[in-house]
Amino acid sequence: MYNCSFFDYYTNSFNNRRPLFMAKSQLRPKASLAEKRTVKTPRRPKNADVRSREYLTETELEMLMAAVKGNRYVHRDATMILVAYRHGLRVSELTDLRWEQVDFATAALAVRRIKRGTPSTHPILGDELRALRRLQREQDPKSPFMFTTERGGPFTAAGVARMLERAGEVAGLPFKAHPHMLRHACGFALANKGHDTRALQGYLGHKNIQHTVRYTELTQTRFKNFWR
Repeated sequence: MYNCSFFDYYTNSFNNRRPLFMAKSQLRPKASLAEKRTVKTPRRPKNADVRSREYLTETELEMLMAAVKGNRYVHRDATMILVAYRHGLRVSELTDLRWEQVDFATAALAVRRIKRGTPSTHPILGDELRALRRLQREQDPKSPFMFTTERGGPFTAAGVARMLERAGEVAGLPFKAHPHMLRHACGFALANKGHDTRALQGYLGHKNIQHTVRYTELTQTRFKNFWR
Protein backbone atom coordinates (compact mmCIF):
# COMPACT_ATOMS: atom_id res chain seq x y z
CA MET A 1 0.00 0.00 0.00
CA TYR A 2 1.12 3.44 -0.74
CA ASN A 3 1.24 6.08 1.95
CA CYS A 4 0.23 8.82 -0.42
CA SER A 5 -3.05 9.61 -1.94
CA PHE A 6 -3.96 8.73 -5.47
CA PHE A 7 -3.75 12.44 -6.43
CA ASP A 8 -0.20 12.77 -5.05
CA TYR A 9 0.88 9.58 -6.82
CA TYR A 10 -0.54 10.74 -10.15
CA THR A 11 1.02 14.20 -9.79
CA ASN A 12 4.48 12.86 -8.92
CA SER A 13 4.37 10.37 -11.77
CA PHE A 14 3.42 13.09 -14.25
CA ASN A 15 6.16 15.42 -13.06
CA ASN A 16 8.81 12.70 -13.40
CA ARG A 17 7.92 12.01 -16.99
CA ARG A 18 10.00 13.37 -19.85
CA PRO A 19 8.31 16.43 -21.27
CA LEU A 20 6.50 15.83 -24.51
CA PHE A 21 7.83 19.03 -26.13
CA MET A 22 11.43 20.22 -25.92
CA ALA A 23 11.93 23.88 -25.18
CA LYS A 24 12.94 25.86 -28.24
CA SER A 25 16.58 26.76 -28.36
CA GLN A 26 17.23 30.45 -28.21
CA LEU A 27 17.38 31.80 -31.73
CA ARG A 28 20.48 33.62 -32.85
CA PRO A 29 19.72 37.31 -33.07
CA LYS A 30 19.62 38.73 -36.54
CA ALA A 31 22.61 40.70 -37.64
CA SER A 32 22.11 44.42 -37.62
CA LEU A 33 22.08 46.35 -40.84
CA ALA A 34 25.54 47.64 -40.05
CA GLU A 35 26.88 44.08 -39.74
CA LYS A 36 25.40 42.91 -43.03
CA ARG A 37 27.78 42.64 -45.92
CA THR A 38 27.26 45.21 -48.62
CA VAL A 39 28.31 44.99 -52.23
CA LYS A 40 30.22 48.10 -53.25
CA THR A 41 29.67 49.26 -56.79
CA PRO A 42 32.81 50.40 -58.61
CA ARG A 43 33.16 54.15 -58.61
CA ARG A 44 33.60 56.11 -61.79
CA PRO A 45 37.20 57.33 -62.07
CA LYS A 46 37.81 61.05 -61.77
CA ASN A 47 38.17 62.94 -65.03
CA ALA A 48 41.68 64.04 -64.04
CA ASP A 49 42.67 60.37 -63.75
CA VAL A 50 41.68 59.48 -67.32
CA ARG A 51 42.40 62.75 -69.18
CA SER A 52 45.42 65.02 -69.17
CA ARG A 53 43.18 68.13 -69.30
CA GLU A 54 39.53 69.06 -69.21
CA TYR A 55 39.37 71.86 -71.78
CA LEU A 56 39.72 72.40 -75.51
CA THR A 57 42.06 74.83 -77.21
CA GLU A 58 40.74 77.23 -79.84
CA THR A 59 42.38 75.11 -82.53
CA GLU A 60 40.65 71.97 -81.26
CA LEU A 61 37.35 73.85 -81.17
CA GLU A 62 37.76 74.76 -84.84
CA MET A 63 38.56 71.12 -85.59
CA LEU A 64 35.31 70.05 -83.87
CA MET A 65 33.23 72.52 -85.84
CA ALA A 66 34.84 71.37 -89.07
CA ALA A 67 34.23 67.72 -88.15
CA VAL A 68 30.43 68.13 -88.07
CA LYS A 69 30.36 69.01 -91.78
CA GLY A 70 29.55 65.38 -92.46
CA ASN A 71 26.51 65.46 -90.16
CA ARG A 72 22.96 65.58 -91.45
CA TYR A 73 22.25 68.88 -89.66
CA VAL A 74 25.57 70.64 -90.13
CA HIS A 75 24.50 74.20 -89.31
CA ARG A 76 22.58 73.24 -86.18
CA ASP A 77 25.45 71.17 -84.75
CA ALA A 78 28.13 73.75 -85.55
CA THR A 79 26.01 76.54 -84.05
CA MET A 80 25.43 74.46 -80.94
CA ILE A 81 29.17 74.06 -80.41
CA LEU A 82 29.80 77.77 -81.03
CA VAL A 83 27.07 78.99 -78.65
CA ALA A 84 28.12 76.61 -75.85
CA TYR A 85 31.73 77.77 -76.20
CA ARG A 86 31.11 81.51 -76.49
CA HIS A 87 28.90 81.65 -73.41
CA GLY A 88 30.47 78.91 -71.28
CA LEU A 89 27.25 76.95 -71.07
CA ARG A 90 26.71 73.70 -69.23
CA VAL A 91 25.03 71.08 -71.37
CA SER A 92 21.67 71.47 -69.60
CA GLU A 93 21.86 75.25 -70.03
CA LEU A 94 22.55 74.71 -73.73
CA THR A 95 19.66 72.31 -74.35
CA ASP A 96 17.26 74.59 -72.43
CA LEU A 97 18.01 77.68 -74.54
CA ARG A 98 14.88 79.31 -75.95
CA TRP A 99 14.48 81.89 -78.68
CA GLU A 100 12.94 84.30 -76.22
CA GLN A 101 16.38 84.60 -74.56
CA VAL A 102 17.85 86.12 -77.74
CA ASP A 103 17.46 89.83 -78.45
CA PHE A 104 18.35 90.12 -82.13
CA ALA A 105 17.92 93.91 -82.09
CA THR A 106 20.60 94.50 -79.46
CA ALA A 107 22.61 91.30 -80.13
CA ALA A 108 22.30 90.04 -76.57
CA LEU A 109 21.65 86.68 -74.92
CA ALA A 110 19.96 86.34 -71.53
CA VAL A 111 21.88 83.49 -69.90
CA ARG A 112 20.15 81.47 -67.19
CA ARG A 113 22.42 79.39 -64.98
CA ILE A 114 21.76 76.19 -63.05
CA LYS A 115 23.31 75.14 -59.71
CA ARG A 116 22.24 78.49 -58.20
CA GLY A 117 24.54 80.24 -60.64
CA THR A 118 24.30 83.97 -61.30
CA PRO A 119 22.28 84.88 -64.44
CA SER A 120 23.73 87.48 -66.79
CA THR A 121 23.36 89.09 -70.21
CA HIS A 122 26.06 88.30 -72.78
CA PRO A 123 26.83 90.10 -76.03
CA ILE A 124 26.46 88.09 -79.23
CA LEU A 125 29.21 88.56 -81.81
CA GLY A 126 28.46 89.00 -85.50
CA ASP A 127 29.27 85.47 -86.69
CA GLU A 128 27.18 83.94 -83.90
CA LEU A 129 24.29 86.33 -84.54
CA ARG A 130 24.21 85.43 -88.23
CA ALA A 131 24.30 81.72 -87.35
CA LEU A 132 21.37 82.11 -84.95
CA ARG A 133 19.29 84.05 -87.48
CA ARG A 134 19.82 81.31 -90.04
CA LEU A 135 19.04 78.59 -87.52
CA GLN A 136 15.77 80.26 -86.55
CA ARG A 137 14.83 80.83 -90.18
CA GLU A 138 15.51 77.22 -91.22
CA GLN A 139 14.11 75.52 -88.11
CA ASP A 140 11.38 73.07 -89.14
CA PRO A 141 9.13 72.44 -87.33
CA LYS A 142 9.27 75.70 -85.43
CA SER A 143 9.88 75.44 -81.71
CA PRO A 144 10.35 77.74 -78.72
CA PHE A 145 13.61 75.86 -78.10
CA MET A 146 16.72 76.93 -79.95
CA PHE A 147 18.22 73.49 -80.60
CA THR A 148 15.80 70.74 -81.60
CA THR A 149 15.88 67.25 -83.05
CA GLU A 150 14.42 66.29 -86.43
CA ARG A 151 11.16 65.45 -84.63
CA GLY A 152 10.90 68.95 -83.23
CA GLY A 153 11.66 68.13 -79.60
CA PRO A 154 14.42 69.83 -77.60
CA PHE A 155 17.87 68.30 -77.70
CA THR A 156 18.88 66.18 -74.73
CA ALA A 157 22.17 66.22 -72.82
CA ALA A 158 22.87 62.67 -73.99
CA GLY A 159 22.26 63.72 -77.60
CA VAL A 160 24.77 66.57 -77.33
CA ALA A 161 27.31 64.24 -75.73
CA ARG A 162 26.97 61.70 -78.56
CA MET A 163 27.30 64.39 -81.20
CA LEU A 164 30.47 65.79 -79.63
CA GLU A 165 31.99 62.36 -79.10
CA ARG A 166 31.52 61.51 -82.78
CA ALA A 167 32.89 64.89 -83.84
CA GLY A 168 35.94 64.36 -81.64
CA GLU A 169 36.61 61.02 -83.26
CA VAL A 170 36.28 62.48 -86.76
CA ALA A 171 38.55 65.39 -85.80
CA GLY A 172 41.15 62.93 -84.53
CA LEU A 173 41.30 64.30 -80.99
CA PRO A 174 43.48 62.09 -78.74
CA PHE A 175 40.80 62.07 -76.03
CA LYS A 176 37.04 61.67 -75.75
CA ALA A 177 35.33 65.03 -76.22
CA HIS A 178 32.44 65.83 -73.89
CA PRO A 179 30.12 68.88 -73.54
CA HIS A 180 31.66 70.33 -70.37
CA MET A 181 34.94 70.77 -72.23
CA LEU A 182 33.28 73.62 -74.13
CA ARG A 183 32.54 75.46 -70.87
CA HIS A 184 36.12 74.97 -69.68
CA ALA A 185 37.40 76.07 -73.09
CA CYS A 186 35.49 79.33 -72.68
CA GLY A 187 36.99 79.96 -69.24
CA PHE A 188 40.57 79.31 -70.34
CA ALA A 189 40.21 81.34 -73.54
CA LEU A 190 38.92 84.40 -71.68
CA ALA A 191 41.59 84.03 -68.98
CA ASN A 192 44.28 83.90 -71.65
CA LYS A 193 42.90 87.13 -73.12
CA GLY A 194 43.70 88.81 -69.80
CA HIS A 195 40.23 89.23 -68.28
CA ASP A 196 40.29 89.52 -64.51
CA THR A 197 38.97 86.78 -62.27
CA ARG A 198 35.97 88.73 -60.95
CA ALA A 199 34.73 89.57 -64.45
CA LEU A 200 35.24 85.97 -65.50
CA GLN A 201 33.31 84.79 -62.44
CA GLY A 202 30.33 86.92 -63.46
CA TYR A 203 30.49 85.79 -67.08
CA LEU A 204 30.48 82.09 -66.16
CA GLY A 205 27.93 82.57 -63.37
CA HIS A 206 30.04 81.03 -60.60
CA LYS A 207 28.70 81.55 -57.08
CA ASN A 208 32.09 80.68 -55.58
CA ILE A 209 35.14 82.40 -57.04
CA GLN A 210 37.24 79.32 -56.23
CA HIS A 211 35.64 77.66 -59.25
CA THR A 212 36.89 80.53 -61.42
CA VAL A 213 40.44 80.63 -60.10
CA ARG A 214 41.30 77.37 -61.88
CA TYR A 215 41.24 79.22 -65.21
CA THR A 216 43.50 82.08 -64.17
CA GLU A 217 45.91 79.68 -62.47
CA LEU A 218 46.57 77.82 -65.73
CA THR A 219 46.52 80.76 -68.12
CA GLN A 220 49.39 80.80 -70.63
CA THR A 221 50.12 84.48 -70.01
CA ARG A 222 50.59 84.15 -66.26
CA PHE A 223 54.35 83.54 -66.44
CA LYS A 224 55.17 84.96 -69.87
CA ASN A 225 57.44 87.75 -68.50
CA PHE A 226 59.35 85.64 -65.96
CA TRP A 227 62.48 85.30 -68.13
CA ARG A 228 62.42 88.75 -69.68
